[in-house]
Amino acid sequence: MARPPRVIDPDLVYHVTSRGNNGRAHYVDDVDRRIFLSMLERAVTRYDWLVRAYCLMTNHFHLVVQAPLGGPALSKGMQELNGGYSRTFNGRHDRRDHLRRNRFHAEPIESESHLLESCRYVVLNPVRPGICATTDTWPWSSYHATAG
Repeated sequence: MARPPRVIDPDLVYHVTSRGNNGRAHYVDDVDRRIFLSMLERAVTRYDWLVRAYCLMTNHFHLVVQAPLGGPALSKGMQELNGGYSRTFNGRHDRRDHLRRNRFHAEPIESESHLLESCRYVVLNPVRPGICATTDTWPWSSYHATAG
């Protein structure tokens, strides 16, 4: 049975996450991360997304994003991003397994304070588990772009 389509309000910002299958790495090296960011840039351009924050972790990623064109733009963009990256990753690493555990999760952000906290949470993601000491030392987030 098909899942019902998501209801995405084009006026809201969403905290979007996507996790790896069985906790496996999404990114083996910096080349994988650059490929993913290139594909993210393509989705942002094609679907007119406004990305407020992002962070690539080892086995998942976070986006704080608004899709002014609505639900189809967010869902189709995520389908292209996750599906395209998975195919590229599998080809590059000679794999055939599913890369993602489930479809992406999108949590609406309904206030300015929630938006600020979500962006803060996203860029602090690698600091909390001790992957890096400070946000400015993790190159795979939007911290540098937003901090100037």
